[in-house]
Amino acid sequence: MAFATLTKVVRFYVIVSTAHTSPRCPFMYTATLTLLILAAGMASQWLAWRLRMPAIVVLIAAGIVLGPVMGIVEFAMKPEELTKLIGLGVAIILFEGGMDLKLGEFKRVGHGIGRLTLVGPPIAMVLGAVAAHYVGGISWPVAWVIGAILVVTGPTVIAPLLRQARLNNRTSSLLKWEGIVNDPVGVLLAVLTFQYFTIEGETLAETAFALGSSLVVAGGLGAVAGWITGTVFSRGWVPEHLKPPILMVLVLLVFWVGNAYQYEAGLLSVTAMGVVLGNLPLGERAELQRFKENLTIILLSVLFIVIPSQLTLEQLAMIDLRIVLFLLVVLFVLRPVTILLSTIGAPIEKEDRWLLAWIAPRGIVAAATAGIFGPDLVAAGYADAQLMLPVIFAVILATVLAHGFTVGWMGQKLGLAAKHNNGLLIVGASDWTVMLASKLRQMDFDVLIVDGAFQRLKAARMEGIETYYGEILSEHAELELDDQHLGHLLCATDNDFYNALVCKALGHEFGRHRTFQLSPHEPGDHESRQLTVEQRGQIAFDEEAHFEDLQRRLEDGWTIQTTRLTDEYRLENLVERMGEPAEDWLLLGAVGPERQLRLYSSEQAFEPGKEWIVLYFAPGESDSRTPGD
Repeated sequence: MAFATLTKVVRFYVIVSTAHTSPRCPFMYTATLTLLILAAGMASQWLAWRLRMPAIVVLIAAGIVLGPVMGIVEFAMKPEELTKLIGLGVAIILFEGGMDLKLGEFKRVGHGIGRLTLVGPPIAMVLGAVAAHYVGGISWPVAWVIGAILVVTGPTVIAPLLRQARLNNRTSSLLKWEGIVNDPVGVLLAVLTFQYFTIEGETLAETAFALGSSLVVAGGLGAVAGWITGTVFSRGWVPEHLKPPILMVLVLLVFWVGNAYQYEAGLLSVTAMGVVLGNLPLGERAELQRFKENLTIILLSVLFIVIPSQLTLEQLAMIDLRIVLFLLVVLFVLRPVTILLSTIGAPIEKEDRWLLAWIAPRGIVAAATAGIFGPDLVAAGYADAQLMLPVIFAVILATVLAHGFTVGWMGQKLGLAAKHNNGLLIVGASDWTVMLASKLRQMDFDVLIVDGAFQRLKAARMEGIETYYGEILSEHAELELDDQHLGHLLCATDNDFYNALVCKALGHEFGRHRTFQLSPHEPGDHESRQLTVEQRGQIAFDEEAHFEDLQRRLEDGWTIQTTRLTDEYRLENLVERMGEPAEDWLLLGAVGPERQLRLYSSEQAFEPGKEWIVLYFAPGESDSRTPGD
């Protein structure tokens, strides 16, 4: 009853907003519908984050509710025009994915990536087509196109799953490269297969030649475009404020030129452009990539509502027992056999093979490709092609749900993923940071100390603390340092500006609320002379907790201690017993009942409660006690 009422209200508003579309307000309907889709997309993203679910599941559900169920999302434009607009969004998404690929990763796991991107696609296509025909009961021409679409493994879905699962760098690289590289390859296979069955006189040799030439020409076009763009940007021929918008237009232009050579080859062009541009030594690369990430989130939110909204209830009703059996084959036979055959003799760890054999979620490119070729195949005389879009969406939902909720568990069982991300990364080795790390290790927290001076790490190594010798902002650290289990960053060197630089660079990865640095030595006599919060991390502990001050107090016999709070002994009791904060003792943080670590900062203070273990720096012997025990 309530749902029906809500449907009527929303549809009434859309109708009212379109009442003046002609001639005074011709764009009112489009504006209202766009706003509705954007709001639904962002709400779905937020809800998925709160529920710790794959966002794509909530987005598709929202699209189905707004489309086939409620009938609200209806576009006045022709289907082919909508398809072209969707293609522009997919191009930007794949470009952003390409920028995220590092050639250093390829050097480390190149043999595995080569097998997954060169040998894997044809095997997956053949197996997918055979399963679609013999299990799903779909005609051979349509089955071959579906097999090609199933080659893609969805980088837009893989990236969030990797963040959620906290996999190690090696395994993440394999999944990421496979997903991003195979997406345009799968689309090209689908295009050429479609042309083979719909263009009269097309031979297999001509199709194979078209595939090879498309890979070379489209990939080369993208690579050259990426290099030219990087050169123009690095020489200052474009002002900083224009670089992100100009780059977006260039991506769309390269996509259009690639498509002009071969239909849908533009996706390969923009992917290659992203890979080249992402690996050039550009000072603005991080800003460009962040702009694309934000744009990608919006585009994904819109596309995963728009595309499923075009489904009809009749199409959804076509999913019968044979299609369900086909989905089971895709999950439990198609992917494992593809990985088994494509990685024979490859230098890939056994645990990585097991995980790869299970994880293959499909995403926006599969949905968009099915939306393109389904109607065209129906128009070409293949009636069962109307099954393509609902089948592919069923595959997307099945794989995202199955893999999204199991990748973390399976990764942990195979020893490829961190069990939690509650540890602490400390930049700067000193007597005080070694004491803090030792205390946290006693409390069973993961700690890693990073320093560019090998000798300074000696004390930490002797304590058995995990260390990394090198520059934390280097490419080597980015590629080799497994920090998925570390959720907090503390920059504690004696160089305030270096601390601020690291916090600024890594704050996006850890979260600004989890990025801390020691208080500057000389903050200035006026607030305007200090570093702004945008240029540094949160001030750890207290404004008086400078590097030299901590070291001096350590030499005076101060130690890091803990106390458990109870109903009878609260934080105010501890403050009363210890004396003046920052002068007689220093609050460092606390550990919650569910073992959540919180570092204290006067800029984001929190109130530890019952059963919290308070961590503080004070005179006296180090111990762990609960007053009254």
